[in-house]
Order: sequence, then structure tokens, then C-alpha cells
Amino acid sequence: MISDQFPALIIVFPLIIAFFINIVGWWWKRPCFYMSMLALSVSFISAVGILNTVISKGTIHYRLGGWEPPWGIEYVVDHLNALILVIVSFVGLVVGIYSKKSIEKEISEAKIPQFYTIYTLLVMGLLGMTVTGDAFNLYVLLEIASLASYALIALGEDGAPLASFNYVIMGTIGACFYLLGVGYLYIVTGSLNMADLSQLLPNLYHSKAVLVAFAFLMVGVAIKMAFFPLHIWLPDAYTHAPSAVSAFVAGTMTKVGAYVMIRVMFTIFKPYFSTEMLPATTILGWIAAAAMIYGCILAIAQKDIKRMLCYIIIAEVGYIVMGVSVGNRMGFTGAVLHIVNDAFMMACLFLVVGAVYYKTGARTIGEYKALFKKMPLTSGSFAIGALSVIGIPPTCGFFSKWYLVLGAINAQQWLFAAALLVSSLLSAVVFFRVLQNIFFAPSESAHGHESETHVEIKRDEAPASMLIPIFITVAGILLLGAYSGQIISTIIQFTVPEGF
Repeated sequence: MISDQFPALIIVFPLIIAFFINIVGWWWKRPCFYMSMLALSVSFISAVGILNTVISKGTIHYRLGGWEPPWGIEYVVDHLNALILVIVSFVGLVVGIYSKKSIEKEISEAKIPQFYTIYTLLVMGLLGMTVTGDAFNLYVLLEIASLASYALIALGEDGAPLASFNYVIMGTIGACFYLLGVGYLYIVTGSLNMADLSQLLPNLYHSKAVLVAFAFLMVGVAIKMAFFPLHIWLPDAYTHAPSAVSAFVAGTMTKVGAYVMIRVMFTIFKPYFSTEMLPATTILGWIAAAAMIYGCILAIAQKDIKRMLCYIIIAEVGYIVMGVSVGNRMGFTGAVLHIVNDAFMMACLFLVVGAVYYKTGARTIGEYKALFKKMPLTSGSFAIGALSVIGIPPTCGFFSKWYLVLGAINAQQWLFAAALLVSSLLSAVVFFRVLQNIFFAPSESAHGHESETHVEIKRDEAPASMLIPIFITVAGILLLGAYSGQIISTIIQFTVPEGF
């Protein structure tokens, strides 16, 4: 049955199509967009099929080429990565649809085939990182995703090549740390299979090579997921990237990084290694608390809305890591739920900023004055995304923050709970400045005087191909909030590590 091949199809199909997009693009540019959407659609259908199989039958083990692990590469899909696969493939497809008009305006026509080639490879790389059960194969796919993101970011506005170069430097350092960690584990165990490593490592936990490997893996992943204070590459890279690229990487790259961190801490290593034997979770928790406050304060200082959202991402990564660090069921549930919610929230906000930029060229908070009168649907979408980031019910952001706060309280980490609440208040300050300009600032007349009556503002929304993806992410924010209980009971409760 074709459904048995979904774990391979989700990777192989976009990889092959990306190759053909590039070839076709030399002669005929128009089909490139449609070929990319076909590849992403197949990946999304495969992801949904995989999630359905995992829910009904349990963990999937798929052996590439029929080779038995640990000699061959095995794809292992449980409830956690099945959920991440659906989120990444869905956001990739939605942003891909949005990109058609946006990319035509922001990059030269000659580069459009290359854009869709690399975009398809980026989605494939992130899906591969999520599905693989082999530590070295994860490194290979991590580099495919990273190289694709460097290239896509470099296609952006003035300053993008330099931002991309800085990202290359930091990303390469992160990849080297991760690869060194895998190398040390291979030296002491002779295996690269994650399930095999989890069985072999407990007898070697006191080995200095294993301790160094864990430290290298965690630092490498922290750089890739822009975890404070290793986030310095992110604000410039995501700000200067093309709008569609910013929306996709903001919604998925840091979330897949968080997923890899969870895999390292609780699958390759047993949960008690980082919670009891080492003070890893305690250290991560304090850094995460600092990340939440730092990200929000830096966001308040920004005038460029896209850059403001980049600092919000740093705070959001802090939320996820803090949920993992408290070491209990509530906190971990909140962390996984926040990975899902944040993918939709960040994608929504970056899509809106891109749509406003497409129609008006506005990027600063001051330029958003009275935007509601010109683009009411887009403005309303931004408001829902903003309220979700703040944590206002019934949006999805409220429910994941609720679980995170409960997790901190159950762990008696009162300062972590306080940091969560303070950062939510700070994010309210961040977004209410923007919302005030959008909805309540008076219009300006042709002579620069504020006026409510003499200026007739014509409605001019973004094209339907950009509005519909925005509405889909808004619907996702509201539906994830409404059905958060079912998502937790059906999927997330099975992702919690033993002993939590």
C-alpha cells in the first residue's frame, strides 16, 4: 500500500521535484510554482497519513532500502514527530501559496525557479530532520535545511547577503558542534541509531566523552534554534529575508530545532540524565527565563515591525525551553503545544507584515497608522495573531501558556512562573503599540494634519492568493485554541517522556 511508503515519500518526492524545478526553470519559469506546490501537497498528505497511522496503530518504523538498524538508516515516527511533520508541511504549503505574488515583487524574475527549487529543499530538509531516527542522518538533513535557508535569506532586500553570511558563520559553528557530539557518541558506542544509542549510553553516562558529546549536541542545537544568548544571527537574517521566507522560517526553523533538542535530551539520552545526573534542565530553565524577558524588552525597542517580531521569536523559544526544563507533565505538554501554536502565530504575523509591505511598502510602526481603514481584513488578522502571542483566550497562545505556568507552579519554580507572566505583559506592550496605530490612530490629511472627516481612504487589500493563506493561519490559531484539549488527549499526552 502507498500509505506504507509515506515516511519515504514525504522526503523523496520533494527532493526529486526540486531537481526537476531547477531544470524546467531554465526554459520555462511559469510551472516552477505549481511543481513546488505539488511536491509540498504530497508531503502534507503524507504527513497527515503518517499522523493518522501513528494515532491508530502506534509508532512507525521504516527501514530505508530494507537495511536493518543500526547498520541502515531507520525512520521512526511517534506521536511527537508525526505532529511536527504535519505542522511543518502545512505551514510550508500555506506559505508556498502566499509566495507567488510576494516573490514576483520582491525578487527578480530570473531567480524565481531557483527560489522554488531551494524552498522545496528547505521544507524537505526540515521534514527529514523530524522523521529520521539516525543521529548522523539528522546532521545531513540539518545541513540541507541550513544551506537552503542561507540561500533564500540572501535573496532578500539590501543587507540580506551580509545577514545571510553572518547566519552561515553561526550556522556552521552550530553544525560543527552537533557533528562533534555525534562523533563522540559514535566513538564510545559504535552506533548512530537513536534507539540503539538510548540502550547503549546508560552504562557510559559517567564517561567524559559522553558528557562532552551531550554538551556539544546541546550547544549545536541551541545555535540552530536561536536560543538566547546564541540567537545573534536571527534578527538580521529574518528581517532582511523575502517576506515569504521570513514567514516560513519564523514558523518552522526554531520549532524543528526545539524538537531536535527534545529528541537529544529525552530519546538519545534517558530523561534522568539531564534532570538528575546533570543540572542541564535547571541551567536551561534559567537561560529560558532570561530569553523570555530579553526578547520582549528588545522587541519594545524596535520600530521596524518585522524586526520586532524577530525578537518575539527569541522570547517564544524561551517559552518552549522553559516548559521542557521544569521536568513535569504539565510543562512538557505546554512546550509541545507551544511549538504547534507558535508555528501558526509567527507564520500569521509575518504573512500579514509581508502583505502590508506588498501593498503599501510600510514596515515601521509609524507607517501602520490607520491601516485598518485601508486593509481591514489584514489588520484584523494581525490583531488575532498578536492577541494569541500575548496569550488572550480563546486564541491558542493562551492554552499553551496556561500549561507552561501550571508546569512552573507544579515544579515550584516561582521565578519561572513570574518570568512567564512578566514576558506576557511585556509582549502586550509590544503589540498594543502597533494595534493602537492600526486601529485608533487618526488619519493624516494631504497637508500632514490629523483629520477624521476630510480624508477618504480607499480600501485596498492584498491579493486573494495572499489573503487566503493569512485567513488559514488565523483559522488555525482559533481552532487550535478551541480544540487544544482534544489535541492534548489524542496526541500530546503520548509525547511526554517517562517519569514526567
